[in-house]
Amino acid sequence: MTEQFTFGGEIVWKPTPEHIEHANLTRFMRLHGIGDFDELMRKSTGDAAWFTDAVLKFLDIQFYEPYSNVADLSKGIQFPKWCVGGRMNIVHNCVDKYQLSVISDQSSVITDQLAVVFEGEEGITRKLTYRELYKEVNKAANALRSLGLGKGDAIGLFMPMTPEIVIALLAIAKIGGIILPLFSGYGAGAIVSRMVDADAKALFAADGAFRRGKAVEMKSVADEAAEQIPTLKHMIVLKRTGQNIKMKEERDFWWHELVDSQSDEAGTEKTSAEDPLMIIYTSGTTGKPKGALHTHCGFPVKAAQDMAFGTDVHGAQIGNLRHADVIYWMTDMGWMMGPWLVFGSLILGATMFLYDGAPDFPAPDRLWELVEKHKINQMGVSPTLIRSLIPQGEEHFRKHDLSSLKCFASTGEPWNPDPWMWLFEKVGGGRIPIINYSGGTEISGGIVMGNPILPLKPCAFSAPCPGIAADVLDENGKSVRNAVGELVIKAPWIGMTRGFWKDRQRYLDTYWSRWENIWVHGDFAAVDNDGLWYILGRSDDTIKIAGKRLGPAEVESILVRHPSIVEAAAIGVPHEVKGSELVLFAVTRPGVERSEALRRELHEMVVAEMGKPLAPKAILFVSDLPKTRNAKVMRRMIRAAYLGQEPGDTSSLVNPAAVEEIRQAV
Repeated sequence: MTEQFTFGGEIVWKPTPEHIEHANLTRFMRLHGIGDFDELMRKSTGDAAWFTDAVLKFLDIQFYEPYSNVADLSKGIQFPKWCVGGRMNIVHNCVDKYQLSVISDQSSVITDQLAVVFEGEEGITRKLTYRELYKEVNKAANALRSLGLGKGDAIGLFMPMTPEIVIALLAIAKIGGIILPLFSGYGAGAIVSRMVDADAKALFAADGAFRRGKAVEMKSVADEAAEQIPTLKHMIVLKRTGQNIKMKEERDFWWHELVDSQSDEAGTEKTSAEDPLMIIYTSGTTGKPKGALHTHCGFPVKAAQDMAFGTDVHGAQIGNLRHADVIYWMTDMGWMMGPWLVFGSLILGATMFLYDGAPDFPAPDRLWELVEKHKINQMGVSPTLIRSLIPQGEEHFRKHDLSSLKCFASTGEPWNPDPWMWLFEKVGGGRIPIINYSGGTEISGGIVMGNPILPLKPCAFSAPCPGIAADVLDENGKSVRNAVGELVIKAPWIGMTRGFWKDRQRYLDTYWSRWENIWVHGDFAAVDNDGLWYILGRSDDTIKIAGKRLGPAEVESILVRHPSIVEAAAIGVPHEVKGSELVLFAVTRPGVERSEALRRELHEMVVAEMGKPLAPKAILFVSDLPKTRNAKVMRRMIRAAYLGQEPGDTSSLVNPAAVEEIRQAV
């Protein structure tokens, strides 16, 4: 049964002629004689080889040895080989090629352009040009080689978002190693499970990080983990906070002693285009985390494509008269948006901004202060952050000059209309788009995304990303519009994961087992009558009550409209007759009394909008909802806690105590 889709609204933003004229998308389409976006989608999804080749050239992805074939599908759509026979290292395309002394049509000399701008919570700032970054990466690569590390060795990253984590990531790739990003808030167990699975030989760590004015120690966590990783031989430690920590003789090295003493010239390993580059682990519903494998010609290319076509980031390249854009995405390197930010900005010749600290410390205007101070052009936020800033008032953003912003961007979770409109109208003044972005670690970026040449509705995505053959299917595998269904992809794309590390069957079971040769992403999606797309949460979060399928975001949006509610989560629990019934969790604003009167008021709001058959069984008040590091609300864990079941892998949560609070609330 397919129900009518009503989530949506009126178009609130339209691109100006200037937006369209200066967009990277427009330039790409003109290069290939493509008249409009619909034609681009038809051509890019109908001929993946043509599109991929065109994107590689547009991004100036350089190869030591050219590929003979863009894609080889002889092992099936599930396991394509890209850039067949090509040899390249993505670090050459991020930093090496900009050091060339000869200017040609194929290369750009931007050595004095800023590559990295960093600010710490304590107020320090640092800047690295492309030339300086190149030298620092060479030093770090030489340090790794001096420890006997090289091609095929997995090396972990357990550090805060400082310039050194960018340098370390690139240095691992430069020597042909495998990058293993780890969330800086992980406990030892989460680090161990990932490092052991990847047979990691080394770890970049830090003594600690600053959060809300306090130094949070990290080295002891790394030490505890290291004792349980048999393959681990070396740890390189950054002095970030200056805390007293223990250093293990022969295993541990200070960054400033080992790395800074190296030569700033180093060769780049000439890897195959499909050699492993990175394993990013994502949490599964049960069992061990899934290690999404990415290659040199995969993840970075898709990241740069989406950054260019979606957030419209421009670099200071030859033939481009603009100054390089400064892009900031609030992220940790352990979430895919961290490597996405690094690879995308550097391939485009732009500037990445890093901030290590809380976005509302020491005052709620810290985020807006960063925009003004560093002239940030594209800023990636989460709906959760915006919901938390709204109660602080408008004076915090109004006292800062935000005119440098060209767009907001958002990923990780669905929006509710009210906070979306607050950001769009109040902060952005209705002049700049909110580029919604949804895909995943296994995608290397987006399935659907906003862009600078198409109009927007609140909470919507303009379209699928070019090259992504996305669709929405009902329970019978039939394509549907203006109705809710499963988000799928019907053709391969260069950024798709090369499978799960050492777990081929789990990869096939996760994405390819429902319909033949169709990637089922696990998201609940819809396309409205105007062709705009919506992601409504994980499809395994779907609530089906008496045959009616309900997206959690639809109900949650009702609750957060109440002035006393900051966040909400909706789950379905078993019911003998109806199949499922609705249970809601509401996070109240500070100082709000959690009364029966408030509960009744919320109940009546849901009934008034959704109808009596969808009346909630219960509304429970909690102080927080369990979230991942990218602010995604984990409804499956909420449901498990409510039902007294095991929640599965909780290592990705930033607030595991929220799960226990739900148990207690029940």
